[in-house]
Amino acid sequence: MSKPPALTFTDRGIYCAAGDFYIDPWKPVARALITHGHADHARWGHDSYLCTDIAAPVMRHRLGAINIETIPYGAHRQIGDAVVSFHPAGHVPGSAQIRVEVAGEIWVASGDYKLEDDGLSTPFEPVRCHHFITESTFGLPVFRWQPQAVVAAQINTWWAACRDAGQTAFLGAYALGKAQRLLSMLDPDIGPVLTHTAIENTNVILRAQGIALPDTVRADASLDPKAHTGALVLATPSALDSAWARKFGPRQTAFASGWMTMRGVRRRRSGDRGFVISDHADWQGLLDAITLTNAENIYVTHGYTDIFNRYLNDNGWVSQVVPTQFEGETLDPQSDPQVAT
Repeated sequence: MSKPPALTFTDRGIYCAAGDFYIDPWKPVARALITHGHADHARWGHDSYLCTDIAAPVMRHRLGAINIETIPYGAHRQIGDAVVSFHPAGHVPGSAQIRVEVAGEIWVASGDYKLEDDGLSTPFEPVRCHHFITESTFGLPVFRWQPQAVVAAQINTWWAACRDAGQTAFLGAYALGKAQRLLSMLDPDIGPVLTHTAIENTNVILRAQGIALPDTVRADASLDPKAHTGALVLATPSALDSAWARKFGPRQTAFASGWMTMRGVRRRRSGDRGFVISDHADWQGLLDAITLTNAENIYVTHGYTDIFNRYLNDNGWVSQVVPTQFEGETLDPQSDPQVAT
């Protein structure tokens, strides 16, 4: 009789019976191992949490007084009959792939990841395994990212043009990861950088951990927009067309996302510009990551699961789609899966 797999997919999340824990569960469980702090992966209500030491501060801020343990990248921990370790995913600061070994069988639950080094997150580290669980948020060939430096030049050119036209540049980005990545790409010689309160709260937490971020000004209700001409405002997506944003007078709005690849999405967002940049792997990044694992079996979650899974099976991999409640990078401007208020 064959032995049961080290990880199984349940209605609560990815479960390891040998260690009696779940990975990124979406229903309350006794023990949760968390890949990163975005709200679709790190949810409230578990009895105990285990995450990287870098991810923990934002998780505490988001979830309150939770029972949380931390582990550094690469350290091994015995949990029951399973040995677990966390390895860099390159997605956002503190994000991890979770390696689980049971009786010589190795699984990697990658959470969300990207292969490009953004200069902010610990760069992605390939982990060899027998079974690899991968996202497919951008699992279509149309999604191919330009180098970060190219996108930075596009954003800074747009910002300078806004300033010269007497307009405030509003750039929409999620509060954890994307906002800080964009902040590190901005040219401070163009003008001041203002940040929505949700983004600045996250900045404060990351700076307290020793993560270097450029100077910013909190754009709360007390701020006088007239005192910051030529500014760029980093805002959460839901705030781009709010009464708060309209206080700044003439402005242009842009959104930074992998979804800006699609013209129809750019039109629906009703912004002036769209910049193509994502904290998730593009089509080639997904394929490269899978190849580097040397995994015998691939499990495809959230995103273009059916199309990506079909491609893998047609090109020599053994792959299947597995159901999860992860969202990846959402199209919904009202949904910030990592907002820290």
